[in-house]
Amino acid sequence: MYMPEIFLTSDMHFCHNKEFLYKPRGFSSAEEMNETIIENWNKTVGEHDIVYVLGDIMLNDDDKGIECMQRLNGEFFLIWGNHDTDKRKDRLFRECRYMNGGWYAWNFKYNNKYSIYLSHYPTITSNFDQKHFSQHVFNFHGHTHQPVNFFDEKNPFMYHVGMDSHNCTPVNIEEAFADIKKQWERIK
Repeated sequence: MYMPEIFLTSDMHFCHNKEFLYKPRGFSSAEEMNETIIENWNKTVGEHDIVYVLGDIMLNDDDKGIECMQRLNGEFFLIWGNHDTDKRKDRLFRECRYMNGGWYAWNFKYNNKYSIYLSHYPTITSNFDQKHFSQHVFNFHGHTHQPVNFFDEKNPFMYHVGMDSHNCTPVNIEEAFADIKKQWERIK
């Protein structure tokens, strides 16, 4: 029996035809960026895997953005970002595979062990009062377009899952936790 893997991502910005977005990612056009994201995504995410998409899905050409989303593997949970308008939200729910969503933030327990807070914006959810790694609340976020995974290197509990810090590819939640734990061990 296949157990779906869980992935996190944000800020695909499909069809966002602005150089300030696609050039820092290493592309010469929005179309090249779109195609690379789709290719990387489908090499990484299986058909039945779960992807938490933390906002800013598309911009400018909604028809093409929907087409891009329809080409992606996985089942989606959607967290809204600042560019996800009501019109885009309605179309995403009507025309794409989603499991649930439509929240601005969501929290849940992963593996009956870790408390997770998903949001588009970075959010301080934990500090160093707790002694054990699993006692912290972990914020996975997008929005910042930063090229590094940690919003603040001194606080490993705010982890950026956006395309900009993960080579335009969704990140596996287990890999994210390994990265967080390594950073926590380094600074505690």
